[in-house]
Amino acid sequence: MNVGGTLIAKPAPSGLRGEITVPGDKSMSHRAVMLASLADGVTEIHGFLPGEDNIATANMFIDMGVRIDWLNDEQTSLRVYGVGLHGLKKPEKVLDAGNSGTCARLMMGVLAGQSFSTTITGDSSLQKRPMKRVTDPVCKMGASVSGELLPLTIHGGYLHGIEHVSQVASAQVKSCVLLAALFAEGETTVREPRVTRDHTERMLPLFGQPVTVDDDGLIHLNPTGKLIAPKAPIYIPADPSSAAFFAVAAALVPDSDVVLQRIGMNPLRNGWKRILMDMHGEITLQHESLVGQEAVADIHVSSSSLCGIDVNPADVPDAIDEFPVLFAAAALAKGEFVLTGAEELRVKESDRIAVMAKALSAAGAKLVETEDGIRITGGKLAGRCCIDAQGDHRIAMAMAVAAQCANKPIRIENAAAIATSFPNFVALAQSLGMCVSWEA
Repeated sequence: MNVGGTLIAKPAPSGLRGEITVPGDKSMSHRAVMLASLADGVTEIHGFLPGEDNIATANMFIDMGVRIDWLNDEQTSLRVYGVGLHGLKKPEKVLDAGNSGTCARLMMGVLAGQSFSTTITGDSSLQKRPMKRVTDPVCKMGASVSGELLPLTIHGGYLHGIEHVSQVASAQVKSCVLLAALFAEGETTVREPRVTRDHTERMLPLFGQPVTVDDDGLIHLNPTGKLIAPKAPIYIPADPSSAAFFAVAAALVPDSDVVLQRIGMNPLRNGWKRILMDMHGEITLQHESLVGQEAVADIHVSSSSLCGIDVNPADVPDAIDEFPVLFAAAALAKGEFVLTGAEELRVKESDRIAVMAKALSAAGAKLVETEDGIRITGGKLAGRCCIDAQGDHRIAMAMAVAAQCANKPIRIENAAAIATSFPNFVALAQSLGMCVSWEA
């Protein structure tokens, strides 16, 4: 995939130091603008991530008649004039999710309950990603879908509640079904093979829609028939997935001391932190508090001697987005790092197991790729290579982190997709002392 953009990443000349705030949580930004658009009333959102993925979600609702006012030039604060569950209008054009699987899959739930048909597409990468996992349940609820991969046309209809047992541990699948359930007659329940991030379940009650979760993890939603805009603004914490890149870099680069401010600490997003601490990373939490229904804290990371581990299977779903940078940490740690049960990595923006294995191998790492994971024997990275991020933002940023401790620079091509989730990654990295820049 040729998306352009080349990063030049070199060994850090000295320890990384400073305090930074990374952008708002991407997952929560998607959900906040969706629920605000479907609510009765006006919702203010602060801390929104203005990456291409989230802007795609906002633009979809604008195309369906929702008014959104941006309150600052940075597009981190916005006011959404909700039209209610049944107030969306048929768009005059195809809806474009860009590179965002979250946008595409969650919107399937929203569009399933509409009285019109809608076509949704995405970029060449997203057009290869599996959609049957979300189209099957919404069809079971009463919608119909033409096609199995994007572009898809979804024909909304009269929906009824279902008992959905998900075959994959995916918050996108779960959230799609819960959003469709808002339009359905009767109760919908969702059971996952493993519990996944619960931002949707936490955010829906802010809009007046209760969600209950049994002790055994079964999720219940009895639709109230409407969402109500909250009187207080919604504040979105800083994105833990974005913080992970700098946490790993600070752990790897000698004489580093970094504080990452106001990071979301949802326990179902904390797998990367638990894994890094299992690897003997020096991490402490400061100023812990609550923002809405989400825990936040400052994360203090110091350089340490990382070691390889057998990743705890319970941590896998809670770290699924952060494994590329954890692979970089493993390649520079002592001993062997073993990951299993992570086949979901193969259907992300890229096959993240295969692409990271190829990139780290080019940089000098010793590893063995497996069907559902990887085995990495840590040591030193030679660098002095050119790797292809294949349009995957997390691959590009992970290899930029790896280069900070390589012997020679790493050239990272097709890295422009960083703009989808973390537009100011390079500027923040440079502010801490990382040696990374865009090629002119």
